[in-house]
Amino acid sequence: MNQVWFQPALRPESGTALSPRERAIRVPGGQGCVFAVSAGDALRITDPEGLQGGLLYALAGTFAPVEPGEAPDLAALLDGIGGGAAARTALAAGGIGPSDLAGLVILDGETTAGAAWEGIAARDSLCLLAAPGAAMAPEAQNPPTELHLAIRPKASIVGQAPPPLAPPLQDLRVAAATARAYTVKAGQYIQIIDVDGRQCADFLAFDAAELAQGREFGLDATTTHTLMGTSSPKPGLHAKYFDARMVPLVEVVQDTVGRHDTFMLACSAKYYEDMGYPGHSNCTDNFNVVLAPHGIDARKGWPAINFFYNTIPGTNDRIDMDEPWSRPGDYVLLRALTDLVCATSSCADDIDPANGWCPTDIHVRVYDAACAFPHGMSHRMTPDSEPRLTRETGFHPRTAALTRKIEDYRGFWLPSSFSSAGPIEEYWACRERAVVLDLSALRKFEVIGPDAEALMQRALTRDVRKLAVGQIVYAAMCYEHGGMIDDGTLFRLGPNNFRWICGDVYCGLWLRQLAERNGLKAWVKDSTDQLHNLSVQGPRSRDILAPLLVTPPHQPSLSELKWFRFTVGRLAGVPVVVSRTGYTGELGYEVWCHPSQAVAVWDAIMEAGAPHGLTPAGLAALDMLRIEAGLVFADYEFCDQTDPFEAGIGFAVAAAKADPYIGKEALDRRRAAPHRRLVGLDIAGNEAVGHGDPVYAGRAQVGVVTSAVKSPILRKTIALARLDIAAAERGGPVEIGKLDGHQKRLAATIVPFPHYDPEKTRVRAEAAALASPPPASASDTVATAGIPA
Repeated sequence: MNQVWFQPALRPESGTALSPRERAIRVPGGQGCVFAVSAGDALRITDPEGLQGGLLYALAGTFAPVEPGEAPDLAALLDGIGGGAAARTALAAGGIGPSDLAGLVILDGETTAGAAWEGIAARDSLCLLAAPGAAMAPEAQNPPTELHLAIRPKASIVGQAPPPLAPPLQDLRVAAATARAYTVKAGQYIQIIDVDGRQCADFLAFDAAELAQGREFGLDATTTHTLMGTSSPKPGLHAKYFDARMVPLVEVVQDTVGRHDTFMLACSAKYYEDMGYPGHSNCTDNFNVVLAPHGIDARKGWPAINFFYNTIPGTNDRIDMDEPWSRPGDYVLLRALTDLVCATSSCADDIDPANGWCPTDIHVRVYDAACAFPHGMSHRMTPDSEPRLTRETGFHPRTAALTRKIEDYRGFWLPSSFSSAGPIEEYWACRERAVVLDLSALRKFEVIGPDAEALMQRALTRDVRKLAVGQIVYAAMCYEHGGMIDDGTLFRLGPNNFRWICGDVYCGLWLRQLAERNGLKAWVKDSTDQLHNLSVQGPRSRDILAPLLVTPPHQPSLSELKWFRFTVGRLAGVPVVVSRTGYTGELGYEVWCHPSQAVAVWDAIMEAGAPHGLTPAGLAALDMLRIEAGLVFADYEFCDQTDPFEAGIGFAVAAAKADPYIGKEALDRRRAAPHRRLVGLDIAGNEAVGHGDPVYAGRAQVGVVTSAVKSPILRKTIALARLDIAAAERGGPVEIGKLDGHQKRLAATIVPFPHYDPEKTRVRAEAAALASPPPASASDTVATAGIPA
């Protein structure tokens, strides 16, 4: 359950009060949460995806009765939904038992997307909102989906901090344009909250034990930048801040904003004097005052972690800034790594956009070390979306036990590589034997209803009407101007049943909007949290999975499964869908299961794969594999400014598709008169090449490198690059610009791609086992064909 506080659409002029805000609560499908209302509060509960039931429990008389429908007994409901134990605890803390609350069926589960219930509380009450639903079977399409609750309080909540994450040890208000100092013990958590939104907060921390001995060791900018290699704070193992001794003082645990400045100076008297405001309140002077009792010498300018400060690397080597991204209730959660003396300011700046021109309060809470908050960063699908912290996949208990190299990938924690091997060994395991990869961060959407086919036919570049039940097709989803939203694979589960699997969560919203605009009776249900997937890739993948998978008579066995087809069955007794798909250029499969059973699936596959040398692999190895295989990646080979032809996937645009689809007219024009083309590059020498490096023909830049890798099997550096059509002829020489693009050039030759196995013989292989990969000497002959249809 996530609870956030909405920001008003407009910021008032400095010195005026903010308008009342709404509280927003997101209740995930299959779960429930407890919240409080006061008499006069207005509630709106929305089912954004449709077909989701909703139950509201409150003290009798809190809300007027709704349509007839008997809500289930709350005590029984709490035993069967996620968060039930936490809900019982929250109710008990308010002196309320489940039997004290009366239930209302506010949504019957047969509604269209966007259906809503509204009510006004007649009395104060603790309430519980539930989005009931059982776990979805992999072959089913009935995922429980989230409900959105907006509460507009009768009284303004401007200036109110959001509810604490746990019982706080310290609860401190830092008034606008002031600072406060406080002490924190090792292991305790520090939550720095932007109460009303768009307000910067500078943070300092000092080793308390050293201060007691008269030695001052605080956060050091140069040391931290050097050790971390990045200026952006991110949660996880490496998100630490150090003093000059290279001793870590704090680490970032949670961040709901994702945009801060790290270690510029807190605002100082000099800044305001230079701007013509002598005597203006400033964070540095405020820090000097509150730190003096701790024996810390005053400074003219304090290097600080500038939370919520929105600085931008501008043109001409300038640092620009704009209003913060933070909204009311946004926060950063830190963990103290030793006993600390800390100071937090509410920035006093009201002469530029740094605080939205209107300084407001900052709130600080300190929590006990026993709280053990999970790490995560917030992700928002659209600017007005509610944040959602990074979450774990169903396979995380197994992957996390094998590596500490875990990164936030599109809202999920996924391994970069594993401690026992490393990216190169994992790469070779895939090319020669088999690997397992956790790819559960892929977004899954169930598209159902009598107009489901018509919706997908209008949304995708492929001719969906030709897709048979049990078949999968790779397709692009585009805007009207031809730029790509995303690529993905479409599964046909039935005549009116599809599953769209992609990388961008926005696809679901886009499809729902498209259905509404066109009057189509189709539902798009997000099943990402109900369907996690383990990719088993490599020449021995079939030998590993075939003995494990049991399929019913009417479904193909694994040995019968053709490329881009799927089957339904059980693996080690667990219901699964298995598709013959992958992202490596090798024979491979993806195993789809409910996350609650993911560990059992992992254990069974790893045990069966041990005699075959099965190895876990991470994202670093996967990137090498997919570049060699010429497989495109969002924000590298394509974005909303590139069409499928420029992204190298023109084969995914059906030339003979008669039905109209989004972007068709633009794509027809671009097909006839292309401007840019994705090509392969063979690069001379061993210099590193990276995404974004410019490609030159003489003095003129003619394109850009989209992806590059030093290929282990081809024994050379290769790249994918998007070039102007006039400079994209096969065999043509180009140069890759490093430094400023002119002082250092790397010679390259334009070649076809994929560089590895261009005929896709390995992924298409029907033999019981594959031969070893082609030798490196074959590299000149394997890259001779275009992308397959």
